[in-house]
Amino acid sequence: MSVELDTARLAAPSRSRLGARLWRSMPWHDPMALTGIAVYMVLVLTAIFANQLATHDPTEILFSADYNLAADLPPSLEFPLGTTSLGRDVWSQLVFGSRAALIVGVTAAFMVVVIGTVVGLLAGFFGGIADSILMRITDIAFGIPFLPFVIVLSAFLEPSVWNVVLAMGLILWRDTARVIRSQVLTLRSRTFIEAARVVGVSEWRILFVHLAPNILPIAILYGSVAIGWAILTEASVSFLGFGDASTISWGYMLQDAYASQALSRGSFHWFVPPGLAIVAVVAAGFFIGRGYEEVLFPKLKAR
Repeated sequence: MSVELDTARLAAPSRSRLGARLWRSMPWHDPMALTGIAVYMVLVLTAIFANQLATHDPTEILFSADYNLAADLPPSLEFPLGTTSLGRDVWSQLVFGSRAALIVGVTAAFMVVVIGTVVGLLAGFFGGIADSILMRITDIAFGIPFLPFVIVLSAFLEPSVWNVVLAMGLILWRDTARVIRSQVLTLRSRTFIEAARVVGVSEWRILFVHLAPNILPIAILYGSVAIGWAILTEASVSFLGFGDASTISWGYMLQDAYASQALSRGSFHWFVPPGLAIVAVVAAGFFIGRGYEEVLFPKLKAR
């Protein structure tokens, strides 16, 4: 009896051990991963303290001291990144755009991780008919082009940043599901899983208590990449004119600058900052993913 209890104790990781495992799985040693984490921290802090960092209302039409429209002004102390053709402060729009980026990125990444993880766990662990059905659904998701799907979805629904979140939740879980399924196929025959079965642990408890913690690092990896994809997709949809015009986002800023022919007028202070912000956040996700590669696949360190 004591042997069975010890075996069950070894098979069931405690919360403290799970937290320690997640902490150790973070790529703290990798400079690129640390850079990506730092970019995400800046994004979070900017979104939280947007009201304090912004110098003006991002939608307010500003006027100069002589009551002329403050349009296309170059960067200055009063307007750190200049103004738009309608006299709106570019810096304030950039700061408040981080909130839309954070909401879309985190929400979409959460949906991608949850759906992809659950599908991968169920398909890999149970196999058989469940695996066949779930993988055929995954194949269908792979066959749907993502950006056209978002555009069609926006055409049928009211334009909103939540269209991007919904589209990612419906489509982009496919990569996560495939990878996690393959990982579960290798884990389900391990000794600790067999030990859990011997002591009478139910299949669902084995699935979500014993298997799930072992694939969390992979899920976190795909979640970090999904944040960048979500922000890039929102920017693309907004730039094409299918975004929510009432929401200030980096994609909206680029679309507004394009419609106002900012490039031909040399207003680089208008469209370069949001473009760089999008590039930085998307690159941050891939930097974190690059750092996770050596954690998940130690053999890469030798190369």
